[in-house]
Amino acid sequence: MHLQRTKLTRVVALLVASSFALTACGSDSEESAATSSAPTSSTPVEEQSATPRLALSYDGGILVLDAESLQQVADIPADGFIRLNSADNGRNVFVSETGGFRVLDMGTWTRQHGDHGHYYTAQPAMTDMRFGGAEPGHVVPHDSRITLFSDGTGEVDIVEPAELLRGNAKSTEYTVPEPHHGVAVSRGDGSLVVTSGNEETRTGIVILDKDRTEIARNDQCPGIHGEAAATGGVLTFGCQDGILIVRGNEIQKVQSPDAYGRIGNQAGSEESPIVLGDYKTDKDADLERPNRFTLTDTRTGELRIVPFPASYSFRSIERGPNGSAVILGTDGALHVYDPATATETKKIDVIGAWTEPDEWQSPMPNLHVQDGIAYVTDPTAKTVTAVDLASGEQKAKADLPQPTVELTGVTG
Repeated sequence: MHLQRTKLTRVVALLVASSFALTACGSDSEESAATSSAPTSSTPVEEQSATPRLALSYDGGILVLDAESLQQVADIPADGFIRLNSADNGRNVFVSETGGFRVLDMGTWTRQHGDHGHYYTAQPAMTDMRFGGAEPGHVVPHDSRITLFSDGTGEVDIVEPAELLRGNAKSTEYTVPEPHHGVAVSRGDGSLVVTSGNEETRTGIVILDKDRTEIARNDQCPGIHGEAAATGGVLTFGCQDGILIVRGNEIQKVQSPDAYGRIGNQAGSEESPIVLGDYKTDKDADLERPNRFTLTDTRTGELRIVPFPASYSFRSIERGPNGSAVILGTDGALHVYDPATATETKKIDVIGAWTEPDEWQSPMPNLHVQDGIAYVTDPTAKTVTAVDLASGEQKAKADLPQPTVELTGVTG
């Protein structure tokens, strides 16, 4: 995210390459051994290795799978309702627990051991690194930093990816005036964009400079929820009646055509100025199953509402290669759209038809896109399927030991 999610991974990959030897033992000779084709040190040394993996939560733990073969690598016990967010540093996942965020090491590194060049890949494991407080919420990688928001306390933690890779639970902290279900985004110039509100209402966003002095504010976004980032460092935040667009320190409100036209979840791409969002119009519904979605051009503020041939959930909107918009429909198919024209360019059948459950915490099909591959879980069938979005080809499919709830991944 400008550096956006993909760029952040690239930047951290460079940090990984330079810091893995330090992580293991920290000597110059060992660092040389980590990059030599003929190792001479008998001391274990970590190396950079592309080992993409997936994390899937279930009631009682987290499954870790190899992203290419879909074979299970680990099953890590965890208590309570577990939420998962990639740190977008190639290696870590934030696990939301009752009392804050905990960091999961996905084991995406290899270790050379001994003089004979033997290598093994690390096992995933929970670390001792913890951040935030009660009711951990949104995790936002953006501009080479990761911002965590804790709803119960209003704590904002800004984490440096390099420190995370070194195993340091180090962060810059800020606390909003009143706790609420919110989100914050730290930017490269040190400024912070954060939601405003309290436990009863949420009204908009505030932009704070690096000294946390207010620069700009917009309170015309009732029920503000979620964020996304588009090309050029532009941010968006959803409202019950439209969307906010943040360009630098300018905030623009784009009104929905319906009095209640809620855009609560968005997905952005550094390859596109257009943000994908959901769209709901029934204010009184306990659960509205939408059949339209939104495409917002962050350059012009044009909000386009697009009919969808099925329904979808908040866990089934994503971005694909070249900024394409990808939606997993309740018809069991992946629908790929050109965001510039709003035309469907591809439909790929993946799983059976499904219905979004009444409780959002319940297992439901989940979509995650990583390196051009769409991963789709089906909790009813207890499967996960990998699909190449470019060709539409199914790359792999695997059975799971239990129904899963959330899905994310790391590139390794």
